[in-house]
Amino acid sequence: MKAMILAAGRGTRMLPLTVDRPKPLLDVGGKPLLEHHILNLRKAGFSQLVVNAAYLAQQIEAFCGDGSRWGLEITVSVEPEPLETAGGIIQALPLLGDNPFAVVNGDIWCPYPFQTLCSIPVLPGGAHLVLTQNPEHNPRGDFSLSSGELVELPRREALTYTGISVFHHDFFSGVAPRRRPLKPLLDAAIANKLVTGELWNGPWEDIGTPERLDALRTRFRGSGERP
Repeated sequence: MKAMILAAGRGTRMLPLTVDRPKPLLDVGGKPLLEHHILNLRKAGFSQLVVNAAYLAQQIEAFCGDGSRWGLEITVSVEPEPLETAGGIIQALPLLGDNPFAVVNGDIWCPYPFQTLCSIPVLPGGAHLVLTQNPEHNPRGDFSLSSGELVELPRREALTYTGISVFHHDFFSGVAPRRRPLKPLLDAAIANKLVTGELWNGPWEDIGTPERLDALRTRFRGSGERP
């Protein structure tokens, strides 16, 4: 299985930290967020990664290289303009092959065991999402989970999408390659009962603001842990 790390976002809410660097290259515990994902995916047995880039793309390209310094094969999919989540994945589909592939948001931190994703059956044209309990900044959640299936339920029962998932290649079949968010496609697939999910109760951080980044850095400095 191949994996894609989403690293193309502008990171507007992270200003001024992202004036001169893309958000996935911000440092946590002595390494950029992007490198944490690369190392965790390598540890899980992934050997071929795709990383998309748009804002300050040359920095992402220079950092990743061809992946050989990590013993991996990394291909960077450069977007002429940010294509949002679904649009970025669609552009990268030729690099991801015909089998199901994992997707990880580049601006999260989570010690999820990525090897688990390799054994998850994904319905043709469907997806599998990893969800977590709602953090303070997303109290209403994103999706509802019932017996391992994402279902259409009142939002008060929803959980938060971690940004970790597996997609069947045909999930994006027939979708035009342009700037496009992911959630409308997921909502349609959920309505067609094509999306499964799981609840992750371990640590998870969405590095969406400078304050959250500082809190994560402080957490590991204070505990002596390494992210």
